[in-house]
Amino acid sequence: MANLPPKFRWAIFFALALLALAVRLPQLGVRPMHTDESINAYIVGQLLGGEKFHYDPQDRHGPALAAETLPAARLFGAKQFADLTEVQLRLVPVLTGVVTVLMFGAGVEMFGFIACLVAAILFAVAPLPVYYSRYFIHETLFVAATFGFILSGWRACKNNSLGFAALAGGCAGLMLACKETAIIHFVALGVALLCGWWLQPREKLPAPKILATTLVAFLFTVMILFTWFGRNWSVFTDLNHAVPRLVARAGGEGHEKPFGYYFYLLDPMFVLSFVAAAGVYGAICEAVGSTRKTSLLLIVYGLAVFVIYSAIPYKTPWLALNLWLPLALICGFGVQAFWEHIKSPAARWGMAIALAILLAKLGTQTKVLAFDQPADEKNPLAYAHTSEDLLRLPARLRELAQPGKLSSPRIAVVAADAWPLPWYLRKFSQVGFWQPNQETGNADFFITTTDVAGKLAERLKSFQPEFFGWRPNVLLILWTPLPEKKAAEVLLPSMQP
Repeated sequence: MANLPPKFRWAIFFALALLALAVRLPQLGVRPMHTDESINAYIVGQLLGGEKFHYDPQDRHGPALAAETLPAARLFGAKQFADLTEVQLRLVPVLTGVVTVLMFGAGVEMFGFIACLVAAILFAVAPLPVYYSRYFIHETLFVAATFGFILSGWRACKNNSLGFAALAGGCAGLMLACKETAIIHFVALGVALLCGWWLQPREKLPAPKILATTLVAFLFTVMILFTWFGRNWSVFTDLNHAVPRLVARAGGEGHEKPFGYYFYLLDPMFVLSFVAAAGVYGAICEAVGSTRKTSLLLIVYGLAVFVIYSAIPYKTPWLALNLWLPLALICGFGVQAFWEHIKSPAARWGMAIALAILLAKLGTQTKVLAFDQPADEKNPLAYAHTSEDLLRLPARLRELAQPGKLSSPRIAVVAADAWPLPWYLRKFSQVGFWQPNQETGNADFFITTTDVAGKLAERLKSFQPEFFGWRPNVLLILWTPLPEKKAAEVLLPSMQP
């Protein structure tokens, strides 16, 4: 298979990219918006309104996702936050995930055809990449940029190409503009390169012009994106606080998980681990007495990333997508090693059938986790997810406002953390958000969390509650005016001497 004509190889990866697109598109707007998705959507809405991007190291990430999404939103005709839809926003990571699948075609020379084929299939149909490439967060773009950095950096060194060096620097800058965790990957790649130099001490180091071009492209990309194309030069003051904030968040902040958390997410059936172990063995055998050691270096990088992410107490399931890239390729190495050592046609057919069964099992899991139960609290990928019950809230508000002919009802939201309510209330023009200790003023409807309702007892005495599921084990209360008769019964006793 390694001798397939390039056009035929690319046709295979284009077909897999189309498969990835077909898998990701159905029901794209059905799953409720997660808190992180709604925050990213709000940022895009601000940019549509003409505001410049402001980097907030305290509780946000870099500008890359917004820069990628803004042209797409405008192409769909969105001019403000209220115009955005779930499908518009999620289509951006969907297409990015599809491009990632296609990128494996460019990795054939570096990793081998079978390895890239298997990795592309795993990215196309497995639950983890499918679920989070339908999620409006930074991870899918970050993984694509990481893969682009690895591929273009290798080609820059191999071909002594300034063009690929500039592309590598741009991809590295895009990684940092996605998330501050790019530092982890730079460290892991550095460890892999040091191992490569140790294995081949006589190997020529990249030419100074290659390194300089990569660095200049990296700095230029970071500067352009973080300053929002030259409109916000104060961002460098905020960037000074990024590393201390990253260190503080790594401590957990309520998201602490055990060391083996990612192992469970990546391989709950313990099948991929067996294939990956074969890949490690095959890569070591290939590296002995050979000049090609890219597979072994990828394994070192993957192991370093896995250990670092697992050692950090702060863990969320979408971070596992960063580990899926090396794991998918290492599994590809394993299949490649089996294929090359098995010469019998019958044995190869048996291996193909076993892989087909594994992919069918992965596809079944994808159907359940990404489509049938995308927001279920038992779904390990649906982390602190917005309840489907919250989808009733906007329709209920419109229903309540209609009898009183309130074309623009005044809605007061009182909560310490109101996300993702700004997304679900974006169609209402008079919405205010207050902290529990702030005075709200009068409103037609109040929305509160259960823990602050008692503090507003006096203001809410002529309102009645309706409960909505917000997140697992968390309720939200919509306070609607009492009917006139009941309201009079509440008010009259207070008028008596």
